[in-house]
Amino acid sequence: MSTLRIASIVMALGVVLGAFGAHSLEELIEPKQLKAWNTAILYQFIHGIGLLGIFLLQTRESINIKLLATAQKLMLAGIILFSGSIYFLATRSLMGVELSWLGPLTPIGGIMFISSWIVLAFAATKSK
Repeated sequence: MSTLRIASIVMALGVVLGAFGAHSLEELIEPKQLKAWNTAILYQFIHGIGLLGIFLLQTRESINIKLLATAQKLMLAGIILFSGSIYFLATRSLMGVELSWLGPLTPIGGIMFISSWIVLAFAATKSK
């Protein structure tokens, strides 16, 4: 799947999940849980924009394409693990399911976010 398509899906889901949080969850979950939900939305959008940036960089000759692809995979995995785990943890009271085992996935996703930006910085040097 193309980077542009992935970025577009990530951003569209961010809008849908943001609207769901603002219009449906507000009355159903605690303020602390809603704050966590909004944090997940924010990070999803930031890294969706990052994916759009990666898409734009793919045509540049001065970019290391392999590192760019690695940054893209790390960023997408970070969105899934970081934001995804927070979405589930914030709404676990609604689902009536114990999901505390998802807690460790959140910092792993954060590490993937950080790693993606570091790899992206190194991608600026084309391999010979």
